[in-house]
Amino acid sequence: MAALLPGTPVEVRTRFDDSWSPGFEVVDQDDDGYCLRRLSDRSLLPVRIPTADVRKERTRETWWV
Repeated sequence: MAALLPGTPVEVRTRFDDSWSPGFEVVDQDDDGYCLRRLSDRSLLPVRIPTADVRKERTRETWWV
């Protein structure tokens, strides 16, 4: 999968129940994963999120992707 560009709305896989949580955007990406911003309060997450735990936000038109 190609790297997601800064500003891309994304979902993050939760460790609690392995579901996907929307409401984040990509700030940066490197070998350690993604630096994300929470959209609700514009805060940066304190840790990098592994690439496998981030996917482009699904919309009604792209739910099958």
